[in-house]
Amino acid sequence: MDQRILAVDLGEKRIGIAISDPTKTIAIPITVIRHTTRVGDAAVIAQLCSEHEVGLIVLGIPVTQNGEDSPQLRHAHKFIEALKLQVEVPIVTWDESYSTNHAQEIRRVMRVPAKMRHGHLDDLAAAIILQSYLDSHPGELS
Repeated sequence: MDQRILAVDLGEKRIGIAISDPTKTIAIPITVIRHTTRVGDAAVIAQLCSEHEVGLIVLGIPVTQNGEDSPQLRHAHKFIEALKLQVEVPIVTWDESYSTNHAQEIRRVMRVPAKMRHGHLDDLAAAIILQSYLDSHPGELS
């Protein structure tokens, strides 16, 4: 069986998780993890990697327009270090810019009522990050 790709949308309170289909063509939102600690969150992701036979982790990072460091970027790099202690799977970073806004737009296009559109979008944002990664690497991931 082909290994899948797991995407992580790292938030301060919640972490969105998405996974690719076996052909690495389609991103599928699978869950939202409530943040506890870096080590605890990394352990949950390590378990998901094991359960889903993951061969690569794509972690969304905020990319600033001027290339400057940000608190969110430092948080992401610290999380990557914690995750590396729990998984042997390669980890790559990918621009997460506007993924949550895009998730809200998708819900709008799907005609989800406005009062239900602003709930937890973390898993959908992770799927958007992953789909962007998959679309940028056609034929390279098989």
